[in-house]
Amino acid sequence: MKLTSKARPAFVFVHGAWHNNTTWRQVIAHLETRRFVAQALDLPGAGVHAKVPVTYRKRPLDLAAFASEPSPNAAVTQDERTRAVVSLIDEVGGPVILVGHSLGGLTISAVAEAIPHRVRAVVYLSAFMLPPRMPAVVMRQHETMGASLLPALFLADPAAVGAFRLDPRSEDANYRARLRTALCADLSETDFDLSLTQLHCDEPAGVAQVPSPITPARFGRVTRYYIRCLEDRAIPLAAQNFMIAGLDGALGGRTYVHSLTASHSPFYSQPEMLAQLLAGIADDSTAVSSKAAATST
Repeated sequence: MKLTSKARPAFVFVHGAWHNNTTWRQVIAHLETRRFVAQALDLPGAGVHAKVPVTYRKRPLDLAAFASEPSPNAAVTQDERTRAVVSLIDEVGGPVILVGHSLGGLTISAVAEAIPHRVRAVVYLSAFMLPPRMPAVVMRQHETMGASLLPALFLADPAAVGAFRLDPRSEDANYRARLRTALCADLSETDFDLSLTQLHCDEPAGVAQVPSPITPARFGRVTRYYIRCLEDRAIPLAAQNFMIAGLDGALGGRTYVHSLTASHSPFYSQPEMLAQLLAGIADDSTAVSSKAAATST
């Protein structure tokens, strides 16, 4: 059956660095009560697909050995991640709304470029939304990212080991406190401890070297939204605003912007509010799509 522009979109969720599909569990549950179809996956190199250094399994952690062991996740590519999400969209059917968090923004951009006709909208949740040809590593070095707390938490040189390396299992109270401030400052300590059990230690660094593949002819056809996290200490608000303005300037058109008074992980701290916002975006994107279809006929 051919899908029309008025078909209700499904949601496909893409997690960020060090996370997995369980990131979205509460949000998906709230969307399902609103009768949306919603799916999430573990990207290659994450969740059930994550590989960890041998030294990570040994406690107490040998910091010097951990800092030098090459990452078994280093070979994961952006192309693999793009194909994995396209495969999930094939299973779900269309149209879909792609939601990407943090580094997951790289993947939803690549997917929207690859199959724009299948994507009703892209939603960046405090995510990397990069203009054409910019790699994430360049954005990470931009002055607006200077206040990010994440780089100081890396326990190895990404260029040397091939990964952005954290220690979610750390027993160092100071390190855990700084990790909480960077990722989940608005969570209780108990809830933060639970969230740590879902993180892997090595995020493939190679994906950050890949230039953004988006073009006006393909990605530019897809309605885009950005949800800013106003209290984010991983991707500061200044960086979020810079990316929004940069992409709009490069492609033309407008990114529709919403905001949450939240830290970097509102899927944990405000899942119902985030689901409500996404449901509204789904309704809005359907209206935009219907208007565009009527204009073209």
